[in-house]
Amino acid sequence: MEKNMGFFEKTFRLKDHGTNVRTEIIAGFTTFMTMAYILIVNPITLEAAGMDFMKVFTATALSAVIGTLVMGLVANLPFALAPGMGLNAFFAYTVVIGMGKSFEFALTAVFLEGLVFLLLTFFNVREAIINSIPSNIKKAISVGIGLFIAFIGLANAGIIVQGATPVTLGEITSGPALLALIGLVIAGALLAHNVKGALFIAILATTLIGIPMGVTSLPTSLMSAPAAPYFFNFEWSQIFSLDMLIVLFVFLFVDMFDTVGTLVGVSTKAKMLTEDGKVPNAKKALFADAVGTTVGAIFGTSTVTTYVESAAGVAEGGRTGLTSVVTAGLFAVALLFSPLFIMIPSAATAPALILVGLFMMSPVKEIDFDDFTEAIPAFLTILMMPLTYSISDGIVFGMLSYVALKAITGKFKDIHILTWIIAFFFIIKLLV
Repeated sequence: MEKNMGFFEKTFRLKDHGTNVRTEIIAGFTTFMTMAYILIVNPITLEAAGMDFMKVFTATALSAVIGTLVMGLVANLPFALAPGMGLNAFFAYTVVIGMGKSFEFALTAVFLEGLVFLLLTFFNVREAIINSIPSNIKKAISVGIGLFIAFIGLANAGIIVQGATPVTLGEITSGPALLALIGLVIAGALLAHNVKGALFIAILATTLIGIPMGVTSLPTSLMSAPAAPYFFNFEWSQIFSLDMLIVLFVFLFVDMFDTVGTLVGVSTKAKMLTEDGKVPNAKKALFADAVGTTVGAIFGTSTVTTYVESAAGVAEGGRTGLTSVVTAGLFAVALLFSPLFIMIPSAATAPALILVGLFMMSPVKEIDFDDFTEAIPAFLTILMMPLTYSISDGIVFGMLSYVALKAITGKFKDIHILTWIIAFFFIIKLLV
């Protein structure tokens, strides 16, 4: 035991970070509990793109294991990674369904994104791209994606449906819609009481309630061998097309800001920032994100990103990479219990989608609504994502309106040169 403690201390420098093995293990379990819903939600989301549920389940778990292990062992930070919400919705509903592309095309874009992210991380040029995007639009993108995710959750559960109007209330007094509403109440109550793993617990509870309601189907076994994931299922014929450029940009853009926002936000909460306000080992953390995305695409899943749910583990005292290693280990164990996850109906995961949408809304408080050249682009970004069922369309409306309003009002100094270039490509996309 003492030898093991010495190994952990040497590897993760626990004492230097004011923590111990027990605290780190508890933190790792807590992080896993708060984000384990992705094992269910991600395969369901990508299934809409024509992908095999079981293959994506394996890919989701494997990419989470690899990305989180790199974060823990290389960056020594208590952050976990997995395929990102919002990014998987863009993959399925915008690229495949909306643009009519194959899922192989989308996986190719994710793979290229991972490689680009590796290069950007290596050459330290990521900051230049981040700085070219207006601050208020960055915040609006998070909010818009949140609304989009919540909209998908409501639609998947049948709470809202298409009727005489584009959207109307579904039959909510029985079946999946009623079960989803019950799950929403359960999840909300757990969150209100600050229960760790509230979303995960709510999914399990809602699934059990769905059994007597006839919505949940019981599995024939509890364990099974993991399904083989996809492997290098790429489509190279369109890698130089404008569509690929647009899709690649959105994946790269959203992933960068998701990751940077999470690293800064969680590090701030944990008081882990350096004296000059920087995230410790930030380059290594971004490297973990890039590796996770690249490997995830090879196995067949959407962009891997750092999860804001890592804050739950940090709140439990996690301060080192040992927290991440524990979380990665639990994702590996989950591979053996796939039947338990398959039995969970979309009505049980809908509350998680809706409430994750809520979590992504917080940046709206920081948007400048007093300056209309800032407020209107931010508002259009938020509004157009759920209404067009497209994250990229929301970004297009936001960026183009930003450039137009700033130019018309003579505020040219507010427009970064790269913002002009991005707007130019968006105009071409609209005209093609």
